[in-house]
Amino acid sequence: MIICKTPREIDLMREAGRIVALTHEELKKHIKPGVTTKELDNIAEKFIRSQGAIPSFKDYNGFTGSICTSVNEELVHGIPGKRVLNHGDIISLDIGAKYKGYHGDSAWTYGVGEISEESQKLLDVTEQSLFKGLEKAKAGARLTDISHEIQVYAEAEGFSVVREYVGHGVGQELHEDPQIPHYGPPGKGPILKKGMVLAIEPMINAGSRYVRTLSDNWTVVTTDGKWCAHFEHTVAITEEGYEILTKI
Repeated sequence: MIICKTPREIDLMREAGRIVALTHEELKKHIKPGVTTKELDNIAEKFIRSQGAIPSFKDYNGFTGSICTSVNEELVHGIPGKRVLNHGDIISLDIGAKYKGYHGDSAWTYGVGEISEESQKLLDVTEQSLFKGLEKAKAGARLTDISHEIQVYAEAEGFSVVREYVGHGVGQELHEDPQIPHYGPPGKGPILKKGMVLAIEPMINAGSRYVRTLSDNWTVVTTDGKWCAHFEHTVAITEEGYEILTKI
């Protein structure tokens, strides 16, 4: 069941999203060679709690981190730990914050120091694919209109779209209906309505689209070892289009 949010609920989610965006801004200051993913996690947890929220991912289904830290060939759900960032790496930070019972959720992929042209193109295309999809996010559209735009853009740029992981509704639960694939034909799925709150999060690979999960049962990596990127915003559907909630 898809839950349309009231204006009051969206106000709370707007604050949850603002906290997520502020956490991204805080972590950007610390992404540099020599830092560990656990150090970033500690900074994120302390900051989220200082804003009157709690980390959405902490202890979620047994996940031990406060955020997900996925480096290079790691796509999503990377567990913060001893891994040290090196010059030229890329790292995806997936951050969630729960504020007064409501979640905000956003992921962004960052370069560590100076990165290669190939890596920068991967980041640029993945970010732009998110906004290409959001161009179709408005009341009256079909859900997969978003999905189709993401796939068409990313594949035209020479990249592949991961199919095993999808976007989702957000609210009092971190993951709500509907599931939102980032590929497929347009004109399918539920009609978008004012008040729906969705996390759109394309995951794009430089090589093939195939991924696998490591033995820690969390970290997802590309099967060919090529690098990947992940960009996500939580948005509310409006009559005119969409509002990004995970922004400052």
